[in-house]
Amino acid sequence: MSSDVHAHADAHQSADDHAGTRQGQLIGFGLSVVLTAIPFLLVMSGSLDKQVTALIIMAFAAVQVVVHMVFFLHMNTKAEGGWTMMALIFTIIMVVIALSGSLWVMHHLTTNMMPVHEMGQTP
Repeated sequence: MSSDVHAHADAHQSADDHAGTRQGQLIGFGLSVVLTAIPFLLVMSGSLDKQVTALIIMAFAAVQVVVHMVFFLHMNTKAEGGWTMMALIFTIIMVVIALSGSLWVMHHLTTNMMPVHEMGQTP
């Protein structure tokens, strides 16, 4: 009976679903350290343009979020029948809507409400 339960549980795990093991957690930790160290070194060296560095940092941050979700939060398409992935997609959509809407409103407030000052004029 016990071996049947273990065989059934092993059948549901995919080959890349080792995130819950010690090896998977060490891989996740190593990736997190590397994904943090590279942008840190880019900023400290100052070798790239500020805008390029900011884009690289954002890309590394997005990859690091995925690493944390897979290796530490154990999120995948099979967990809980896919509901965790659907909740994640819904959350991402809501965050994008909230951020883009906030930026849009702030841009239009700045454009329409701020007085225009000419350089060199005295009141």
